[in-house]
Amino acid sequence: MLTLGIETSCDETAVALVEDGRLLGEKLATQIDTHALFGGVVPEIASREHLRVLPRLFRELMAEIGIRPDEIDTVAVARGPGLLGSLLVGVSFAKALCLSTGASLIGVNHLWAHLLAPGLDGEIEFPALGLLVSGGHTHTYRINSPVEFELLGRTLDDAAGEAFDKVAKLFNFPYPGGRFVDDLGREAEPDTKLFPRPYIENDSLDFSFSGLKTAVANYVAIRPELVFEKMADPDAIAALTGERRVDLARVCASFNWSVAQTLKIKVERALKRVGPTKSLIVAGGVAANSVVRETMKGVAENHGLRLTLPDLGLCTDNGAMIAFAGWQLARVGYSHSLELEAIPRGHVVPQDWIIFKE
Repeated sequence: MLTLGIETSCDETAVALVEDGRLLGEKLATQIDTHALFGGVVPEIASREHLRVLPRLFRELMAEIGIRPDEIDTVAVARGPGLLGSLLVGVSFAKALCLSTGASLIGVNHLWAHLLAPGLDGEIEFPALGLLVSGGHTHTYRINSPVEFELLGRTLDDAAGEAFDKVAKLFNFPYPGGRFVDDLGREAEPDTKLFPRPYIENDSLDFSFSGLKTAVANYVAIRPELVFEKMADPDAIAALTGERRVDLARVCASFNWSVAQTLKIKVERALKRVGPTKSLIVAGGVAANSVVRETMKGVAENHGLRLTLPDLGLCTDNGAMIAFAGWQLARVGYSHSLELEAIPRGHVVPQDWIIFKE
């Protein structure tokens, strides 16, 4: 079965082809440089960029792989959650392609696709506990199969990735700034008393990182020497020396530690409640953070679980994960009609598949 994946949920435009679970090829266009001018994603600009580059990426992918559009069996598209305008570009393109070629359509939950992405590199053992840590969401799931997800804990306000972005912006790091927080943090030992581990003094599995973000903001407000006068570029950060670099590295290390330890506490709490589990899946953009990866490795080892982490290239939004997730749905007989709706961030993505029967 040949499945095309289309991803346009935020600021990455991507297409990919998966055949029977194997990635054949992918194309991706990032908008990072465009949105960096504004310090974050501008929804209207993101939508227009998707509209501009998606047809070109599709043509390039078809030519590179040597596939005709009418050879595609299934078109999988990220239907949400995400920026509504951006999602509509991808969904509309997918519907038009299905209408013109006769391919079946399947809408993919973008969050589930992140957690299934490691399956492109190796087998995922079920049942699994899934931790999704991205810019917009920090969720835990019990995953019984590629099509059976039970939400355990969710983001109440700022997600972990959003906290990284906002903390990086406090320092005037370039967008997206999470990787600079990670890189600088590796240069120092964390002060484990500097910042709180937010929303852990309860029995909830939900996440709230707004308090941690505020704690960092308050700390930085009385230490203006830590902040670049204007938005820095990577060269400016690399050139930073002396006591200022040491202090900034310690702050970044302490923030990294607080995020990772909060995730650890919530994951271990979830593991106690979900029953027998074979593996721990960690996915999403923040899964690329070195402290989070190392901390989750320790959790998996302590609980005798197999740790499943995506390749760094699969942590960010990409078409391969959409194609792979769509293939998993299609192979068990699920599809959608052309009435498929895009689902914006903040709304639950419905499991409204049509079950195909011969």
